[in-house]
Amino acid sequence: MKLIDSSIKFPVSVAVGVLLAVLGGLIALGGVPIQLTPEVQRPYITVTTTWNGASPAEVEKDIIEKQEKYLKSVEGALKMTSESHDGYGTITMEFASGTDITGAVVKVTNKLNEVPDYPDDADRPVVTSSSPFENVIGWFVVKATNDSLYVPHEYNTIEELVQPRLERVDGVSNVNIYGGLEEELHVTFRPELLAASGITISDLTNALVKENRDVSGGDFSEGKRRYVVRTVSRFDTIEDVENTIIKVVNGASVRVRDVASVTQAYRKPTALVRHFGQPAMAIAVQRQVGANVLEVTRNLLKQVGVINKEILNPRGMYIQNVYNQTSYINSAIDLVFNNIYLGSFLAVLVLFLFLRSFSSILVIGISIPISVITTFLTMSLFGRSINVVSLAGMAFAVGMVVDNSIVVLENIYRHMQMGKPRFQAAIDGSKEVWGAVLASTTTTVAVFLPIMFVEEHAAQLFRDIAIAISSAIAVSMVVAMTVIPSMSARILNTSMKLHGAEGEKSFLAVLARRVSAFVDYVNANAVRRFSTILGIVVVSLGLSWLLLPDSEYLPNGNQNFLFGFMLPPPGYNIDEMVGIGQSIEGQLRHLWREDGKEVDSLPGGGIDNFFFVALPDRAFMGMRAVDESRVKELIPYANKALFSIPGAIGFVNQSSLFGGGFSSTRSIQIDMTGPDLT
Repeated sequence: MKLIDSSIKFPVSVAVGVLLAVLGGLIALGGVPIQLTPEVQRPYITVTTTWNGASPAEVEKDIIEKQEKYLKSVEGALKMTSESHDGYGTITMEFASGTDITGAVVKVTNKLNEVPDYPDDADRPVVTSSSPFENVIGWFVVKATNDSLYVPHEYNTIEELVQPRLERVDGVSNVNIYGGLEEELHVTFRPELLAASGITISDLTNALVKENRDVSGGDFSEGKRRYVVRTVSRFDTIEDVENTIIKVVNGASVRVRDVASVTQAYRKPTALVRHFGQPAMAIAVQRQVGANVLEVTRNLLKQVGVINKEILNPRGMYIQNVYNQTSYINSAIDLVFNNIYLGSFLAVLVLFLFLRSFSSILVIGISIPISVITTFLTMSLFGRSINVVSLAGMAFAVGMVVDNSIVVLENIYRHMQMGKPRFQAAIDGSKEVWGAVLASTTTTVAVFLPIMFVEEHAAQLFRDIAIAISSAIAVSMVVAMTVIPSMSARILNTSMKLHGAEGEKSFLAVLARRVSAFVDYVNANAVRRFSTILGIVVVSLGLSWLLLPDSEYLPNGNQNFLFGFMLPPPGYNIDEMVGIGQSIEGQLRHLWREDGKEVDSLPGGGIDNFFFVALPDRAFMGMRAVDESRVKELIPYANKALFSIPGAIGFVNQSSLFGGGFSSTRSIQIDMTGPDLT
C-alpha cells in the first residue's frame, strides 16, 4: 500500500500533516459554539391574538374558531392546538420534522389574511416560530435599592434604556420583560353627566380617537419654497385630553373635563414578579441560534455591570442575574473532559501491561489527542456545536480510536519479535492488517452514519454523537495507517521482559498459554463449539436482562434549578395570586440564605435564589439551592407550600437538561377530547 510506504519514507510530511490537522482542530475549537444541548429544530408555529377585556369564551367564539376554520387547511400541518384565555388566545401548529419553517410561516400568514373580520378592538394576530422561553440562556431581575420605589412602575425606563443595550450584545436575539406596568391615561367618566349632556360612551371614545392624531394637509408653494402642511393634534399633556371637545350641545361645547376626570396611571397588570418577597421585574434573554452560550453570557454580565453603574443605580435600582447556564455547562464539560483524560490513561495503561514498552505508550498515546482534536474541525465543518452530547460522543470514541492503532502497532510489534528490522516490520505489519482496519472502521461508521440524515427529533439530538464518533474513528484509521507505522519504524522497541525464560514465566505469558489451550480445547469438538457459543449468548442475554436499568427517553440531568407551577381555582384575580405568592414565600422564608445564617444543615444548603410570577390564571416560581448537588432536597418543601393553597393544583420538578421551564423527560401528557366541554 503506497500510503504506508510513503508515510514511513517521508516522516516530515506526516508530521506536517499532523500539525496542520491539530492546528485546524484547535482553531475550530475557538469558533465552534458552546452550549448545553444540541440545536433541535422545533417545527412549531404559534398564532397569538390579543383582545383586551374579553372572556375566554368570547375569544374562542369570535377569534379562535374563525382562525381554525382557515388554518386547518395549511399544507404540512400535523396537529393544531388552541387555548383561549382572558384577553388573548393562541393557536399552536405542529409541522413535520424538516419542514421549511419560513415557508410554513408564510402559509400560515396567508391563511390568516383570509379571515374576514375580527372584533373592532382586537389586535391583529402575531405569528411566531418560537416560544418566549425557547433558547433562554439567562434570567435577570430588576429590584429597588430602597422600599420607597415600586419597581413595576419603572417599566418605561427598563424598556427604553435597558432592553436596547441588552439586545445589542452580540449573540442575543431577543429580550423579554415581565412584570412591568406601562404608563397610560385613565379617563373616568360620570354616567349622569353624560346622560345630562346627551352624550354616549361611543361619542366620548370617538372624540378621543379622532383628536389624538396628526392630519396631513398636503403641500403648497410660495416663492422659491415648498411647504408641507399638517395639523398637529396628538395629546402631550393631561390638559390636552381634558380640553378635547366631545360634542356641541345647544351652541355650547362639552369638553372631556365637563363629564370625566383624567389621571395618569398604569395599565392593568398582566403579570407581577416577586423576588425574595420584594416586587421586581424579570428579564428573559434569548440567544441567537448557533451563538456561544458562554461568550454571550460573559458579555451579558459585563453589560449588566455597566447598566447598573450608569443607568439604574442613580435611579435607585439594580439588575441581578438569577439564572444562567454557564455553571452547569462548565461542570458538564469538565466532567466529560475528565472522562476523556481518564479513558485515555486507562487505554494506555492496559497497552503497557501487555507490551511492557514505553515506546509503545508514546506511539499509541499520540493517536488519541490527534483524533479527538481533529474531531472539533469536523464538528465545525458540519455546523454543529460543543455540548454535553457531542462531548459524550468524543468520550465514547476515546476507547475506539486506539483500537485501530493497537491492531497496527501489535502486528508491527509481532514482526519485530520475529527478528525483522524496525522499518521492514513497520511496512510488513501495517500492510498485513490494513484491510482489517478499513473493514472495522467502515462497519463502525456505517452504524452511526444514517443518523446524520434523519430529521426526527431523536435523530437531531443524537446527530452530534454520530458525527463525533464517526469522524474520530475515521481520523484514527488514517492515523493508524500513517502516523503509527512512521513512528514505529523509528522509536518502537520490544521489551526484553517478554523474551527468554523470564518472559515464559510471566503472568501474561501464562495467561496467553491458558487462553490458547482453552481455544484449542473448544475447537477440537463440534459439540463444544456449539455449546460454547450458545452459553455465551445465553449468559450475555441473561446478564443484560438482570442489569437492564429503567428506561426513559432522555436523562433529566442535575441542573440547580427547580420550577413550580400552580393552577388556582377559577376566577382568581392577579391581586389574589400575589397574595398566594406571599403565603408561599412565608412558608419558604426560613430556607432563604441570609448573611451570618448557618445553612449547611438546611435542605439543599438553603435557597440561593427565589422568584414568584403571578398571572391572572396561573402562577409559577423558581428557586436554586446553595449547594447545587442537593437541589432535590428542596422539592418536598416547595410541594408542601404549593399544596397548602386551597383548591389549587400545583407541582414542582427539577428543570430538565433537554427541556425548559416545566417540561421534563419524565412527564406524560394526556389529552381529553370530546364534543361537549363538560
